[in-house]
Amino acid sequence: MSIILKKEPEKGTLLMRDVYAGTLIDLAKDDARIVVLDADLMSSMGMKPFQAAYPERTFNCGVQEANMIGVAAGLSAAGLIPFAHTFGCFASRRACDQIYLAAAYAGLNVRIVGSDPGITAEYNGGTHMALEDMGILRGIPGVTVLEPTDNVMLENLIRQIKDLYGVFYIRLLRKQTMVIYEEGSQFEIGKGVLLRGGSDVTLFVSGVLVADTLQAAKLLEQDGISARVVNLFTWKPIDADLIERCAVETGAAVSVENHSVCNGLGSAIAEVLAERAPIPLERVGAQGRFGEVGPQDYLRKVFGMTAEDIAKKARKAIGRKQDK
Repeated sequence: MSIILKKEPEKGTLLMRDVYAGTLIDLAKDDARIVVLDADLMSSMGMKPFQAAYPERTFNCGVQEANMIGVAAGLSAAGLIPFAHTFGCFASRRACDQIYLAAAYAGLNVRIVGSDPGITAEYNGGTHMALEDMGILRGIPGVTVLEPTDNVMLENLIRQIKDLYGVFYIRLLRKQTMVIYEEGSQFEIGKGVLLRGGSDVTLFVSGVLVADTLQAAKLLEQDGISARVVNLFTWKPIDADLIERCAVETGAAVSVENHSVCNGLGSAIAEVLAERAPIPLERVGAQGRFGEVGPQDYLRKVFGMTAEDIAKKARKAIGRKQDK
Protein backbone atom coordinates (compact mmCIF):
# COMPACT_ATOMS: atom_id res chain seq x y z
CA MET A 1 0.00 0.00 0.00
CA SER A 2 1.05 3.59 -0.71
CA ILE A 3 -1.32 5.95 1.06
CA ILE A 4 -1.28 9.74 1.40
CA LEU A 5 -3.88 11.35 3.65
CA LYS A 6 -5.42 14.78 3.20
CA LYS A 7 -4.43 17.13 6.01
CA GLU A 8 -8.14 17.55 6.68
CA PRO A 9 -11.16 15.85 5.07
CA GLU A 10 -12.72 18.07 2.42
CA LYS A 11 -15.93 18.00 0.43
CA GLY A 12 -15.40 16.34 -2.93
CA THR A 13 -16.44 18.00 -6.16
CA LEU A 14 -16.86 14.90 -8.32
CA LEU A 15 -19.84 12.61 -8.00
CA MET A 16 -18.86 9.10 -6.95
CA ARG A 17 -21.00 7.66 -9.75
CA ASP A 18 -19.08 9.70 -12.32
CA VAL A 19 -15.75 8.36 -11.06
CA TYR A 20 -17.18 4.82 -11.24
CA ALA A 21 -18.39 5.32 -14.82
CA GLY A 22 -15.23 7.12 -15.91
CA THR A 23 -12.97 4.42 -14.49
CA LEU A 24 -14.89 1.68 -16.30
CA ILE A 25 -14.81 3.63 -19.57
CA ASP A 26 -11.05 3.97 -19.26
CA LEU A 27 -10.54 0.29 -18.41
CA ALA A 28 -12.84 -0.83 -21.21
CA LYS A 29 -10.58 0.82 -23.79
CA ASP A 30 -7.97 -1.87 -23.26
CA ASP A 31 -10.12 -4.76 -22.06
CA ALA A 32 -12.98 -5.89 -24.29
CA ARG A 33 -14.20 -8.27 -21.57
CA ILE A 34 -15.68 -5.47 -19.45
CA VAL A 35 -19.46 -5.21 -19.63
CA VAL A 36 -21.92 -3.26 -17.47
CA LEU A 37 -25.45 -4.12 -16.39
CA ASP A 38 -28.10 -2.04 -14.69
CA ALA A 39 -31.66 -2.46 -13.47
CA ASP A 40 -33.29 0.58 -15.07
CA LEU A 41 -30.95 2.99 -13.26
CA MET A 42 -28.57 3.92 -16.08
CA SER A 43 -29.27 7.65 -15.71
CA SER A 44 -29.34 7.57 -11.91
CA MET A 45 -25.93 5.89 -11.84
CA GLY A 46 -24.45 8.12 -14.53
CA MET A 47 -23.76 5.22 -16.88
CA LYS A 48 -25.07 6.86 -20.06
CA PRO A 49 -21.51 7.85 -21.09
CA PHE A 50 -20.42 4.20 -20.89
CA GLN A 51 -23.44 3.18 -22.93
CA ALA A 52 -22.60 5.81 -25.55
CA ALA A 53 -18.99 4.62 -25.75
CA TYR A 54 -19.75 0.88 -25.67
CA PRO A 55 -23.41 0.23 -26.56
CA GLU A 56 -22.70 -3.41 -27.38
CA ARG A 57 -21.28 -3.93 -23.88
CA THR A 58 -24.14 -2.26 -21.98
CA PHE A 59 -27.17 -4.19 -20.74
CA ASN A 60 -30.13 -2.44 -19.14
CA CYS A 61 -32.03 -5.36 -17.66
CA GLY A 62 -34.99 -3.28 -16.51
CA VAL A 63 -36.57 -3.56 -13.08
CA GLN A 64 -35.45 -7.17 -12.78
CA GLU A 65 -32.62 -7.12 -10.27
CA ALA A 66 -32.53 -10.86 -9.58
CA ASN A 67 -32.58 -11.61 -13.30
CA MET A 68 -29.78 -9.09 -13.82
CA ILE A 69 -27.50 -11.12 -11.54
CA GLY A 70 -28.34 -14.25 -13.52
CA VAL A 71 -27.46 -12.43 -16.74
CA ALA A 72 -24.20 -11.21 -15.18
CA ALA A 73 -23.35 -14.78 -14.17
CA GLY A 74 -24.01 -15.97 -17.69
CA LEU A 75 -21.77 -13.26 -19.14
CA SER A 76 -19.06 -14.30 -16.68
CA ALA A 77 -19.40 -17.93 -17.76
CA ALA A 78 -18.81 -16.71 -21.32
CA GLY A 79 -15.50 -15.15 -20.26
CA LEU A 80 -16.59 -11.55 -19.74
CA ILE A 81 -16.15 -9.33 -16.66
CA PRO A 82 -19.58 -7.99 -15.62
CA PHE A 83 -20.18 -4.99 -13.37
CA ALA A 84 -23.84 -5.09 -12.31
CA HIS A 85 -25.38 -2.12 -10.51
CA THR A 86 -28.59 -1.34 -8.68
CA PHE A 87 -29.51 0.35 -5.41
CA GLY A 88 -27.96 -1.48 -2.44
CA CYS A 89 -31.33 -2.58 -1.07
CA PHE A 90 -32.10 -4.42 -4.31
CA ALA A 91 -28.53 -5.66 -4.84
CA SER A 92 -28.71 -7.49 -1.51
CA ARG A 93 -32.24 -8.26 -0.33
CA ARG A 94 -33.88 -8.81 -3.70
CA ALA A 95 -31.04 -10.58 -5.50
CA CYS A 96 -29.58 -12.58 -2.61
CA ASP A 97 -30.45 -16.05 -3.89
CA GLN A 98 -29.11 -15.33 -7.37
CA ILE A 99 -25.87 -13.96 -5.95
CA TYR A 100 -25.56 -17.03 -3.76
CA LEU A 101 -26.33 -19.66 -6.40
CA ALA A 102 -25.73 -18.20 -9.86
CA ALA A 103 -22.57 -16.29 -8.95
CA ALA A 104 -20.84 -17.47 -5.75
CA TYR A 105 -21.85 -21.14 -5.63
CA ALA A 106 -21.10 -21.45 -9.35
CA GLY A 107 -17.62 -20.00 -8.79
CA LEU A 108 -18.04 -17.22 -11.34
CA ASN A 109 -16.47 -13.79 -11.77
CA VAL A 110 -19.06 -11.09 -11.00
CA ARG A 111 -18.89 -7.54 -9.57
CA ILE A 112 -22.06 -6.29 -7.90
CA VAL A 113 -22.33 -2.57 -7.14
CA GLY A 114 -24.90 -1.39 -4.58
CA SER A 115 -25.48 2.35 -4.40
CA ASP A 116 -27.18 4.74 -1.95
CA PRO A 117 -26.37 2.75 1.19
CA GLY A 118 -27.92 3.51 4.56
CA ILE A 119 -28.54 7.18 5.34
CA THR A 120 -27.27 8.25 1.91
CA ALA A 121 -30.58 7.06 0.44
CA GLU A 122 -32.04 10.22 2.01
CA TYR A 123 -35.35 11.07 0.30
CA ASN A 124 -35.76 7.65 -1.30
CA GLY A 125 -36.84 6.65 2.18
CA GLY A 126 -36.99 3.59 4.37
CA THR A 127 -37.84 1.10 1.62
CA HIS A 128 -34.66 2.03 -0.27
CA MET A 129 -32.36 2.51 2.73
CA ALA A 130 -29.92 -0.40 2.66
CA LEU A 131 -28.90 -0.91 6.29
CA GLU A 132 -28.28 -4.64 6.00
CA ASP A 133 -26.74 -5.14 2.55
CA MET A 134 -23.13 -5.66 3.64
CA GLY A 135 -24.22 -8.13 6.32
CA ILE A 136 -26.25 -10.16 3.84
CA LEU A 137 -23.43 -10.35 1.34
CA ARG A 138 -20.64 -11.02 3.83
CA GLY A 139 -22.56 -14.13 4.89
CA ILE A 140 -22.14 -15.71 1.45
CA PRO A 141 -18.99 -17.85 1.01
CA GLY A 142 -16.42 -16.46 -1.38
CA VAL A 143 -17.84 -12.95 -1.65
CA THR A 144 -15.42 -10.05 -1.08
CA VAL A 145 -17.26 -7.12 0.53
CA LEU A 146 -15.92 -3.58 0.04
CA GLU A 147 -16.97 -0.03 0.93
CA PRO A 148 -14.74 2.57 -0.79
CA THR A 149 -14.26 5.65 1.37
CA ASP A 150 -13.89 8.27 -1.34
CA ASN A 151 -13.30 8.65 -5.08
CA VAL A 152 -9.56 8.05 -4.81
CA MET A 153 -10.12 4.70 -3.15
CA LEU A 154 -13.03 3.83 -5.44
CA GLU A 155 -10.98 4.24 -8.60
CA ASN A 156 -8.05 2.29 -7.17
CA LEU A 157 -10.25 -0.61 -6.04
CA ILE A 158 -12.17 -0.80 -9.35
CA ARG A 159 -8.87 -1.02 -11.21
CA GLN A 160 -7.70 -3.76 -8.86
CA ILE A 161 -10.78 -5.97 -8.95
CA LYS A 162 -10.93 -5.82 -12.74
CA ASP A 163 -8.05 -8.28 -12.76
CA LEU A 164 -9.08 -10.37 -9.75
CA TYR A 165 -11.35 -13.40 -9.94
CA GLY A 166 -14.42 -13.97 -7.81
CA VAL A 167 -17.60 -12.32 -6.61
CA PHE A 168 -17.24 -8.77 -5.28
CA TYR A 169 -19.80 -6.49 -3.65
CA ILE A 170 -18.92 -2.80 -3.80
CA ARG A 171 -21.02 -0.36 -1.78
CA LEU A 172 -20.84 3.28 -2.84
CA LEU A 173 -22.56 6.64 -2.94
CA ARG A 174 -23.87 8.15 -6.15
CA LYS A 175 -23.16 11.74 -5.06
CA GLN A 176 -20.22 13.59 -3.55
CA THR A 177 -18.42 12.29 -0.53
CA MET A 178 -15.76 13.69 1.77
CA VAL A 179 -12.24 13.29 0.37
CA ILE A 180 -9.91 11.54 2.81
CA TYR A 181 -7.05 10.40 0.57
CA GLU A 182 -4.75 12.23 -1.83
CA GLU A 183 -4.64 11.27 -5.51
CA GLY A 184 -2.25 8.41 -6.20
CA SER A 185 -2.97 6.52 -2.98
CA GLN A 186 -3.05 2.75 -3.42
CA PHE A 187 -4.86 0.30 -1.18
CA GLU A 188 -4.67 -3.40 -0.40
CA ILE A 189 -7.93 -5.31 -0.29
CA GLY A 190 -8.26 -6.99 3.11
CA LYS A 191 -5.99 -4.48 4.88
CA GLY A 192 -7.21 -1.57 6.99
CA VAL A 193 -5.72 1.93 6.91
CA LEU A 194 -4.48 3.80 9.99
CA LEU A 195 -5.84 7.35 9.70
CA ARG A 196 -4.82 8.64 13.11
CA GLY A 197 -2.69 7.32 15.94
CA GLY A 198 -3.99 6.93 19.48
CA SER A 199 -3.47 4.93 22.66
CA ASP A 200 -6.73 5.00 24.66
CA VAL A 201 -9.34 3.65 22.23
CA THR A 202 -9.57 2.55 18.59
CA LEU A 203 -12.36 3.83 16.36
CA PHE A 204 -12.91 1.42 13.46
CA VAL A 205 -14.91 3.02 10.65
CA SER A 206 -16.04 2.52 7.09
CA GLY A 207 -17.56 4.61 4.29
CA VAL A 208 -19.43 7.87 4.65
CA LEU A 209 -18.79 8.13 8.41
CA VAL A 210 -14.99 8.34 8.19
CA ALA A 211 -14.93 12.16 8.36
CA ASP A 212 -17.37 12.11 11.31
CA THR A 213 -15.12 9.65 13.12
CA LEU A 214 -12.04 11.81 12.59
CA GLN A 215 -14.05 14.71 14.03
CA ALA A 216 -15.00 12.53 17.01
CA ALA A 217 -11.31 11.86 17.62
CA LYS A 218 -10.74 15.62 17.81
CA LEU A 219 -13.59 16.00 20.30
CA LEU A 220 -12.06 13.27 22.45
CA GLU A 221 -8.65 14.93 22.23
CA GLN A 222 -10.16 18.02 23.89
CA ASP A 223 -10.89 15.78 26.89
CA GLY A 224 -7.38 14.36 26.93
CA ILE A 225 -8.42 11.10 25.26
CA SER A 226 -6.11 9.69 22.59
CA ALA A 227 -8.26 8.01 19.91
CA ARG A 228 -6.84 5.89 17.13
CA VAL A 229 -8.86 5.87 13.87
CA VAL A 230 -8.73 2.94 11.45
CA ASN A 231 -10.51 2.76 8.10
CA LEU A 232 -11.70 -0.82 7.57
CA PHE A 233 -12.93 -0.51 3.98
CA THR A 234 -12.84 -4.29 3.47
CA TRP A 235 -15.50 -5.98 5.58
CA LYS A 236 -14.65 -9.38 4.21
CA PRO A 237 -11.95 -10.55 4.37
CA ILE A 238 -11.63 -8.50 7.57
CA ASP A 239 -8.17 -7.35 8.69
CA ALA A 240 -8.07 -9.55 11.79
CA ASP A 241 -4.38 -8.92 12.48
CA LEU A 242 -4.83 -5.15 12.58
CA ILE A 243 -7.93 -5.43 14.77
CA GLU A 244 -6.06 -7.65 17.21
CA ARG A 245 -3.07 -5.31 17.33
CA CYS A 246 -5.26 -2.29 18.00
CA ALA A 247 -7.12 -4.20 20.70
CA VAL A 248 -3.91 -5.09 22.48
CA GLU A 249 -2.45 -1.58 22.17
CA THR A 250 -5.52 0.51 23.09
CA GLY A 251 -7.67 -1.87 25.14
CA ALA A 252 -11.03 -0.48 23.98
CA ALA A 253 -12.80 -0.07 20.64
CA VAL A 254 -15.77 1.45 18.83
CA SER A 255 -17.13 0.30 15.48
CA VAL A 256 -18.74 2.97 13.31
CA GLU A 257 -20.90 2.04 10.33
CA ASN A 258 -23.66 3.42 8.12
CA HIS A 259 -25.35 0.05 8.51
CA SER A 260 -27.18 -2.07 11.03
CA VAL A 261 -24.99 -3.12 13.93
CA CYS A 262 -26.44 -6.61 13.43
CA ASN A 263 -24.15 -8.66 11.18
CA GLY A 264 -22.29 -5.57 10.03
CA LEU A 265 -18.83 -4.15 10.59
CA GLY A 266 -19.25 -4.17 14.36
CA SER A 267 -20.23 -7.82 14.27
CA ALA A 268 -17.22 -8.68 12.11
CA ILE A 269 -14.92 -6.87 14.55
CA ALA A 270 -16.60 -8.53 17.55
CA GLU A 271 -16.00 -11.95 16.02
CA VAL A 272 -12.27 -11.22 15.78
CA LEU A 273 -12.08 -9.79 19.29
CA ALA A 274 -13.94 -12.73 20.82
CA GLU A 275 -11.45 -15.17 19.31
CA ARG A 276 -8.22 -13.20 19.65
CA ALA A 277 -8.32 -10.30 22.11
CA PRO A 278 -11.50 -9.70 24.14
CA ILE A 279 -11.82 -6.01 25.01
CA PRO A 280 -14.75 -3.59 25.55
CA LEU A 281 -16.42 -2.82 22.20
CA GLU A 282 -19.20 -0.29 21.59
CA ARG A 283 -21.04 -0.12 18.26
CA VAL A 284 -22.31 2.92 16.36
CA GLY A 285 -24.88 2.16 13.67
CA ALA A 286 -28.54 1.44 13.10
CA GLN A 287 -29.94 -0.23 16.21
CA GLY A 288 -32.75 -2.59 15.18
CA ARG A 289 -34.82 -0.15 13.15
CA PHE A 290 -35.89 0.51 9.59
CA GLY A 291 -34.85 3.52 7.55
CA GLU A 292 -36.82 6.71 7.05
CA VAL A 293 -37.00 9.79 4.83
CA GLY A 294 -34.77 12.80 5.44
CA PRO A 295 -31.51 14.61 4.72
CA GLN A 296 -28.24 13.04 5.84
CA ASP A 297 -27.65 15.43 8.74
CA TYR A 298 -31.07 14.63 10.17
CA LEU A 299 -30.60 10.90 9.64
CA ARG A 300 -27.21 10.97 11.34
CA LYS A 301 -28.90 12.31 14.47
CA VAL A 302 -31.83 9.90 14.28
CA PHE A 303 -29.56 6.87 13.93
CA GLY A 304 -26.94 8.07 16.43
CA MET A 305 -24.14 8.43 13.87
CA THR A 306 -22.88 11.97 14.61
CA ALA A 307 -19.35 12.79 15.78
CA GLU A 308 -20.78 13.46 19.23
CA ASP A 309 -22.46 10.04 19.27
CA ILE A 310 -19.20 8.37 18.29
CA ALA A 311 -17.26 10.22 20.99
CA LYS A 312 -19.89 9.24 23.57
CA LYS A 313 -19.51 5.57 22.65
CA ALA A 314 -15.72 5.90 22.90
CA ARG A 315 -15.97 7.27 26.42
CA LYS A 316 -18.28 4.40 27.36
CA ALA A 317 -15.82 1.81 25.97
CA ILE A 318 -12.95 3.42 27.88
CA GLY A 319 -15.05 3.45 31.04
CA ARG A 320 -15.73 -0.26 30.69
CA LYS A 321 -12.00 -0.86 30.28
CA GLN A 322 -11.25 1.05 33.46
CA ASP A 323 -14.01 -0.74 35.39
CA LYS A 324 -12.32 -4.12 34.93
